[in-house]
Amino acid sequence: MSLLVVSLILFLGLHLIRAVAPQVRTSAIAAMGENTWKLVYSLVSIATLVLVIYAFGQARQETGILYVPPVWMAHLSSLLMLVALICLVASLMPPGHIAAKTMHPMVLSVKIWALAHLMANGETSSVLLFASFLAWGVVLRISLKRRERRGELVRKPFVSARYDVFSVVIGLVVFVLFIWRLHLWLIGVQPLPV
Repeated sequence: MSLLVVSLILFLGLHLIRAVAPQVRTSAIAAMGENTWKLVYSLVSIATLVLVIYAFGQARQETGILYVPPVWMAHLSSLLMLVALICLVASLMPPGHIAAKTMHPMVLSVKIWALAHLMANGETSSVLLFASFLAWGVVLRISLKRRERRGELVRKPFVSARYDVFSVVIGLVVFVLFIWRLHLWLIGVQPLPV
């Protein structure tokens, strides 16, 4: 479990640098150049994400139970995951209404994903993982709002509603694939009780 804690601190800490210590990022970019910074940041992000995945897999084998959610909670969690996937897809496209209204659909997607999984999983390792990502999403959202108020961050303007349609259709297809078999194949857990 300690490896999971360390891996979460590394991964989420890296992704909070701009929010909590922007001068560190600015100094690193000044020292190594923006392209090198982006490359190093990306490689470290991937490495720490792989570490989180490995550590979570290990922690799941030795974890205790904090709470046992009712069976119906898995269905509600799945419904929330549909919304999370639609927001995730919307974050990867030019802004439609979804992206324009939510302002930061990827952060919202992570928060919904984390909340949905907290509702359906009561194992200690799961609670630690998903609560950490939910807390990260809340802190990052607050930081993004502050940056917007200071004028450091400009919202992308609405482009077309067709990107909302694409987001909903692609999100629904990915959701069906995850419910069908993808979650079981990738995570080893059937998302809905049989």
